[in-house]
Amino acid sequence: MPRPSIPRIPYTDKLPYPRVFPNSCKTMHGAIPALQEFFKSSHPAVVLSGAGISVASGLKDYRGPEGTYRLNKAFRPIYYGEFIVSHEARKRHWARSFFGWSTVQKAKPNVGHLAVKHLGELGFVQSVITQNVDSLHSEAHPELPTVELHGYLRSCVCLSCNEELSRDTFQSELVRLNPAWGALLESLVASGALNTEDPEEKRAKGVRVNPDGDFDFPDAPYTTFRYPPCPRCLAEPPLMADGSRATVEVDEDGAWKPTSTAGVLKPAVIMFGENIQTSIKIAAEQAIDNAESLLILGTSLATYSAFRLAKRAKNRGIPIAIINLGGVRGEVSFFADMDPSLGGSQGLRANLPIKKLLPTVVEQLRQS
Repeated sequence: MPRPSIPRIPYTDKLPYPRVFPNSCKTMHGAIPALQEFFKSSHPAVVLSGAGISVASGLKDYRGPEGTYRLNKAFRPIYYGEFIVSHEARKRHWARSFFGWSTVQKAKPNVGHLAVKHLGELGFVQSVITQNVDSLHSEAHPELPTVELHGYLRSCVCLSCNEELSRDTFQSELVRLNPAWGALLESLVASGALNTEDPEEKRAKGVRVNPDGDFDFPDAPYTTFRYPPCPRCLAEPPLMADGSRATVEVDEDGAWKPTSTAGVLKPAVIMFGENIQTSIKIAAEQAIDNAESLLILGTSLATYSAFRLAKRAKNRGIPIAIINLGGVRGEVSFFADMDPSLGGSQGLRANLPIKKLLPTVVEQLRQS
């Protein structure tokens, strides 16, 4: 079988330094009234968020100042093409995710997520598009429509029948099938390696933490890891494309066997190299088209799925505000035709922390 093609990960090097716009947004003191003016001049807005908004919840990002591509140059995520064809690749993925799930599971919405919720309540935000797979937006503001552009970690989905299984249930099966790994997980929890937010302390304890619940243990015996099949396919193997019945086989403990032809579970996220569902693309485009402005939070727009939405908003001529620490793909083009001496009504770019700027703006909007 030919090896699957490996797509290039976009923008792993540092992006150009942000060009703040307007000039007043260089400081928190100036950015606060500019962002208030942005909201008051053109609302309701749609929010487009990335991993940067969840950093304050204890989760890693990819391209921020402390992002994985900055601190761990050797990091390479698993690709969709590898996952669907390779039993060994799946063992490696699920072993690393086995440890990382506890970090994702305990993460809670932070003040940035809650500020988005309050902006919705005040009528300044009408919907959210998020690249994040941590479900923190949905938890913070379930009443505010949210498009999860890249899926979600809270479930697994079967590649054969599309049935979903909760990640908690799947995790319990991983514990049962891998008792030695479960003991290692308990020891890591006891040592505090999974609780500390200090990357140096994590490395000292033998782990590397990456985004989306990925924990890297150098020299870990990933080949010994086992994972369960889709329960539905195990009970009733699906039909193949040629009309024959698929086979789903398990070992004596119930772990999926590579002699199977169906029943593989994957995380319900869009992996690198995987296409976003058409219905999700359409929902995201409609959210852009129905909004009066676009607020971009905590993303470098490195992935084209997000960048094209920002371009769509720019092409519509609606105001765009970007709050992100570090550079953003193509950001100069969003503000090139605007007067930097004006306020925030036509858009803004701030290189400031979301967790400080956004809650303050919400509070002042409430008072006004």
